[in-house]
Amino acid sequence: MAKKSKGNRIQVILECTEHKESGQPGTSRYITTKNRKNTPERMELKKYNPILKRNTLHREIK
Repeated sequence: MAKKSKGNRIQVILECTEHKESGQPGTSRYITTKNRKNTPERMELKKYNPILKRNTLHREIK
């Protein structure tokens, strides 16, 4: 039987920060992976928001 270990790569959800403030319905979310050893803090990436139709800052949520 294979050894089960908790890997360093985990799945995280990125949610748009500007969309919340705009008050429009819906959310813009992306799922990606990160290495918890290299980036222990929360990720921030610029991703495309299809509702606002522009690139916005997306932060990792728990």
